[in-house]
Amino acid sequence: MSESTELRGPGGASAQSPGTTRGPEKPGRAGKRKRYTSERSRAEAKLGLMLAAPAAIVLLLVTGYPILQAVYQSFFNLRLTDQENSYFNWGANYVTVLSDPLWWQTLGFTLLITVVTVAVELVLGFFFAMVMLNAMKGVRGPIRTIILVPYGIITVVAAFSWKYAFDLGTGFVGTWFGIEGFDWFGNFWSSFAVISLAEIWKTTPFISLLMLAGLAQIPGDMVEAATVDGASWWQRLTRVILPNMKSAIMVALMFRTLEAFRIFDSVFVMTQGANGTATVSSLAYDQTISQLQTGLGSAVSVLLFLCVGLICLLFIKGFRVNLGDSRG
Repeated sequence: MSESTELRGPGGASAQSPGTTRGPEKPGRAGKRKRYTSERSRAEAKLGLMLAAPAAIVLLLVTGYPILQAVYQSFFNLRLTDQENSYFNWGANYVTVLSDPLWWQTLGFTLLITVVTVAVELVLGFFFAMVMLNAMKGVRGPIRTIILVPYGIITVVAAFSWKYAFDLGTGFVGTWFGIEGFDWFGNFWSSFAVISLAEIWKTTPFISLLMLAGLAQIPGDMVEAATVDGASWWQRLTRVILPNMKSAIMVALMFRTLEAFRIFDSVFVMTQGANGTATVSSLAYDQTISQLQTGLGSAVSVLLFLCVGLICLLFIKGFRVNLGDSRG
């Protein structure tokens, strides 16, 4: 394998009043109602398309060119400092990436941190959403502010804060736990724990916001009726609340999983990929920026893009939620 093609590394019936009867419906009435509903639906769909089209066009122009450029460059043996000797290699970059253990190692760590952080954030986010929804009026504002503050902090700033808190020289966490001198970033599992904690602390408010929106859409009389019928808290949660939040849960999980799978900032600031903590995004950065292997870096970026698309497809097909017909 030549130097230019080598990977290198460092988420029923209607109610009727008594005594009245309804005569047979006039022929054609149902057809007119159906025709009216269909026309109204088409008009709403057309209006929605017209409103969304400008933003969609701008988004395609901004993101479409880099994606196409990455796909194009991924089929070339291209090094940024030697562009004159680049040549079309018929997808050899993808063979190099997929056959290198470093790719599978980074993909495994990316999946691990995505699954762990998203699972914890979903539970904590739902709990915080319940707290914000049911808090008393007098303290509702301060509680929501406290919960949402971490999400307003820039990711790089938050990552540096956690790095300095756990760093061997400047960290104070070791003193709290009586383990001074322990290098939190010196091995895989402790590095993984710190990165995961930083991600969970930073992005749980995002999940809680989406969960709060889903909880607000649940009719209160449904929960009250279940309580009157003698349903326990767990029965109300599993049979009334969660089924009516399916769309909100799907959106929260999908968007947070996509963000977690593309994690870069925290890893770059805390470990720079050392001790097996490199992610797919950091691998693409290393190949493109550090090693100047533009062709290999583009191939890694395209594979990352395909993974993100696959995650979206799995969530949409798995949850089978029609967001257009959902209340949440």
